[in-house]
Amino acid sequence: MTNTPTLARGGAGTSAPRRRRGPRRGRRGGLPPWALPYLLLVPGIVVIAGLLLYPMIQMFVMSFQNINLRVIRGVAEPEWVGLDNYTQVFGNDVFWSSLRNTVVFAAVTVTLTLAVGTAVGVLLQRLGRGMSTFVVIGIMCAWAVPPVAQGTIWRWLFDAEAGIINWALNLLPDGLSTLVLGRADWTGEPWLNDAWSVYVVLVLTVVWASFPFVAVSVLAGLKGIPAELYEAARVDGAGAWHTFRKITVPLLRPVFAVLTVLSIIWDFKVFSQLYVLLNGPTNREAFNLSLFSFAEAFKAPPKMGTGAAIAVVLTVILLLVTAVYTRQMVKQEDLT
Repeated sequence: MTNTPTLARGGAGTSAPRRRRGPRRGRRGGLPPWALPYLLLVPGIVVIAGLLLYPMIQMFVMSFQNINLRVIRGVAEPEWVGLDNYTQVFGNDVFWSSLRNTVVFAAVTVTLTLAVGTAVGVLLQRLGRGMSTFVVIGIMCAWAVPPVAQGTIWRWLFDAEAGIINWALNLLPDGLSTLVLGRADWTGEPWLNDAWSVYVVLVLTVVWASFPFVAVSVLAGLKGIPAELYEAARVDGAGAWHTFRKITVPLLRPVFAVLTVLSIIWDFKVFSQLYVLLNGPTNREAFNLSLFSFAEAFKAPPKMGTGAAIAVVLTVILLLVTAVYTRQMVKQEDLT
C-alpha cells in the first residue's frame, strides 16, 4: 500500500501551509542621523540669540548713534554720528583712569581668587568626608550671595560710624596699631571715600564671593587624579610643595585654564558691588569701565550712545584677553 502525500490548502505537494507575507514597508522617513545633534541645538541657539546676540547687536548699533532724552521719549529719531562717540570716549580722562582701575583690579582679584580657591580646594581634599561636606556647604553660601547683597554686607563692615572693621581696629593695643598700621585711633575712618581704599574693599568683596567656586572646582579636579601618583611621589621622597608643582598643577592645568578665563570675564565687568560700595556713580576716580558706561548712559543728561561705545570697548578688550590667554594655554598643551 503506497502512501500519498497530504495536500495542503491552497497548494499541492506541500507539507505545511505557507505564511502570508504582509505588505512591504517603505523606507522610514525622517532626518538623517547626522542632523539630529544640530536639531537638538536649535532651541539653545535661539535662546542664546534672543538673550545675548540681539542685545549685543543693538548695543553695537547704538554706539554709532546719538541717543538723548528726546529719543528715549520717542519724540525724535536717533541720529547717526559715526565714530564721534568713540572719539569722545577715548578723549575722556575718566575713560583711561577707569581702564587702569579695571585692569589692575582684575589682575589682583583673579590672582588672589585662584590662589585662595586652590589652597582651600587642596585643604578640602585632606579633610574627612563629613568635615569636607560641612566646609563646602559653608563656603558655597558665600558664593550664592547676590552681588548687591555682597556689596551691602561689606559696605556695612567698613562703615565709618557703625562698621565692625573700625571697631575691631580700635581694640588693638595702641602701640601695635601704630607700629603696624601707622595710627592708633580708627574712629570714623572713611574707607569708602577714597578710590584706593574702595578698591581694597572691592577686592575683598569679590575674592570672598568668588573663591568658593574655584575651591569646589579644584576639589573636583583633585578627585580625578589617581592616588597612585601621590603614593609614588612619597616613596621617592618628594615633599608636599614638589608634589604639588610636579603632579597637581600639570594635571589640573585644564581646570585652571577654564577658571582663569571665567574669573577674567567676571572681574573685568564687576558692577553691582562697586555701585553699592560707592552708593552710586559718585566718585569718578573710582570708576571702572562698567560703572563709567552706566554713568554715561543713565546719569543726566543721558548719553546712551557714549555708554554703548564704552560697553563695546569693554567687550572687545575681554575678547582679546580671553583669546590671547586661551591661545597660550593651547600652545602649552601642544608642547607638553
